[in-house]
Amino acid sequence: MIIETRAKRPADFGAGLPSFFRAVLAARGIASDVDLELPLADLHSPTTLPGIDAAAQRLAAAVASDERILVAGDFDADGATASALCVSVLRAFGARQVGFVVPNRFEFGYGLTPELVDVALERQPDVLVTVDNGVTSFDGVARAQSAGVDVIVTDHHLPGEELPRACALVNPNLPDSAFPSPHLAGVGVAYYVMGAVRAVLRTAGHFEKRAVAEPKLADWLDLVAVGTVADVVPLDRNNRILVYQGLRRMRSGRTRPGIRALVESSGRALSRLAAGDIGFAIGPRLNAAGRLDDMALGIHCLLEEDAAAARKQASVLEQLNAARRHIEQDMNDDAVALIEGDRGARPGAEDAEGGGDGVALCVYQAGWHQGVVGTVAGRMRERFHKPVVAFADAGDAAPDELKGSARSIPGLHIRDAIADCAARDPGLIDKFGGHAMAAGLSLRRRHLPRFRRAFADAVARRVSSRHLAGVAVTDGELPGAELTLANAHLVKDHGPWGQGFEEPSFHGEFDVVAQRVVGERHLKLVLRHDGRVADAIAFNQEPVAGKRVCAVYRLGVNDYGDAETLQLEIDRLEAC
Repeated sequence: MIIETRAKRPADFGAGLPSFFRAVLAARGIASDVDLELPLADLHSPTTLPGIDAAAQRLAAAVASDERILVAGDFDADGATASALCVSVLRAFGARQVGFVVPNRFEFGYGLTPELVDVALERQPDVLVTVDNGVTSFDGVARAQSAGVDVIVTDHHLPGEELPRACALVNPNLPDSAFPSPHLAGVGVAYYVMGAVRAVLRTAGHFEKRAVAEPKLADWLDLVAVGTVADVVPLDRNNRILVYQGLRRMRSGRTRPGIRALVESSGRALSRLAAGDIGFAIGPRLNAAGRLDDMALGIHCLLEEDAAAARKQASVLEQLNAARRHIEQDMNDDAVALIEGDRGARPGAEDAEGGGDGVALCVYQAGWHQGVVGTVAGRMRERFHKPVVAFADAGDAAPDELKGSARSIPGLHIRDAIADCAARDPGLIDKFGGHAMAAGLSLRRRHLPRFRRAFADAVARRVSSRHLAGVAVTDGELPGAELTLANAHLVKDHGPWGQGFEEPSFHGEFDVVAQRVVGERHLKLVLRHDGRVADAIAFNQEPVAGKRVCAVYRLGVNDYGDAETLQLEIDRLEAC
């Protein structure tokens, strides 16, 4: 295990905080007590967000004129929360004809495709608003515009060299954008757009004319928090404000019935909800709908106003998530066997491809579930510390097509690596898009060996041996005296933590007092360090040999039972 430590100089503020935690804050750019405050008033102004004025004017006109508005979402948690937010807010503005359409990943694929537009046109919309997609949907936008429908694209994905010819295009990552926070999730972009629409309607006296109470957009921050955390976008200060304020409202009980039901079905307590609960429990339950069935199920749950109906819908999502976990585990086992060279380990391996050599991994096996390859790629990235692309068959409608999902390692912009493959070998990749850490693509089955070589070459040009070493970056070692429940609460209370504002982690050597397997594949331990004994949990971890271990861990709170206790949440574990 290779470990690097972040800078440990404690910050000069926060006299009441332990020195180790002042060092944690300093390492994350917190320079004063003011930086710890996350008020809504400090959100960046929308004025520099490209396209927002044109989008707000057109949508406000549609609301005032009772035009038909259709929101076109995406099949992940970010797209679902953005869809629910726009539909719900527009209705609160007084819009009388608002609906949504979301692509089924198995029928339409990602984005505003011409096929999805044809489905949308059956609803006879006047305005079509994309959320969390659209910046690369050239053909779909053109199809809708040619049918007389004004298209407003709201997205956060990186654009290509060409932009769709939409009525308005709102995206903080456009080349001419001066917006200070390019890391907004799709739901964050949608939240800003709805705020701008409200401002136009307010100026026009719309709410007085309609006798409609002007909505407080803060009431929708629960959706913004869920979508932002679930999409794993970097938590810069602007996103931290959005997530913090959303979590604050959720903990106080100010959340919609659908989110409350999802929290309950996951076994979490709403009053103690943290960003990690969204990432590991709420987001996956929403995403399960898009991975295995239809994300419309998730959107309806988020829009549901009746508590009993929301609980029934959340129960369906819970069942889908359980099925997703089972499918994913089988695929993870397949992928490990392929990477480690045991091709005959499982049925179907005769039509499979993978390998553990080189700097990058590509894995494919016939029969894999298209909706789960993204999570498999993520698991293989964690296990082998290499960028991974996992592929599945696209389906009967395109028997020679593969759908791929890519996950990266720190230091590698994986969309740029895939773009490099496409530029160097035109025709190799049919479509692609994504972010620095995650991307999607499609290609012909016969091109897979060629892509594997091209992808490995593109990665090799961009990474060093250090990137591939699986370096664990921690906030140092803690003496046993600091392993306390109070410090675990201290960490929790200073969130939200997440991508780009990582939760504090530490490393150290421990004596193993006891260990046992619990649940499916989790390891429950009792560890001793500097005379202090603490419980610990390591997920998806086999028992370790020997009586002394090296661990990378976080300070967690175990609230199962009558009393809270300290629990070390282990990220990396090996015998010393």
